[in-house]
Amino acid sequence: MLTRKQHELLCFIHDRLAESGVSPSFEEMKEALALKSKSGVHRLISALEERNFIRRLPNRARALEVLRVPELVSPKAAEAKPAVAAPVGTAGRKVAPPLAANSNDVIELPLHGRIAAGLPIEALEGQSSLSVPAALLGPGEHFALEVAGDSMVEAGILDGDYALIRRAENARDGEIVVALIDESEATLKYFRKEGGMVRLDPANRRYDPQRYRPDQVRVQGKLAGLLRRY
Repeated sequence: MLTRKQHELLCFIHDRLAESGVSPSFEEMKEALALKSKSGVHRLISALEERNFIRRLPNRARALEVLRVPELVSPKAAEAKPAVAAPVGTAGRKVAPPLAANSNDVIELPLHGRIAAGLPIEALEGQSSLSVPAALLGPGEHFALEVAGDSMVEAGILDGDYALIRRAENARDGEIVVALIDESEATLKYFRKEGGMVRLDPANRRYDPQRYRPDQVRVQGKLAGLLRRY
């Protein structure tokens, strides 16, 4: 049994996945359902999860998978009577494409040398590749870098880890990025803007933030995941 709001949210998520393959953000869900706060979205998501209509995908931020959808009824009809659950694809709706390849699939990512998680080091362009489970990656173009140094240990990024990077040219404050400094040195840090400067923050109290002019820093990608070998 779904409430009207639960039904509206499930349909909104399902339709967005069918359209783009990417889950809507909590802000988008809040606006679509005319809710006053994101806490209401969290409660609806939890309720749908408990009823096995959706599940959160591990190791992927903001990723949801629709397990089943209600039969085609309008939100008003759903308010009048409970929506009957039907397996995905049996209700005549377009089935949302999978968000990732089969969990057994492996993708070969280009491995571009070692990247500093301490002081910047010379950027290396390697010719080797790294086998990565497809389930760890979201949409977009990715590459891998081997982490060197310990300045990101408090973010769980250790020396010898493989950073999985989604190519991007822009970043928001607080995101972990690969930053190319003066077109010669690369580093993995938190990205922040401070006045007219770019500040690259470590995640280790032993290290100080690094400040550069915007023309000195070029974002090459954002951290999408980590691979660790034991």
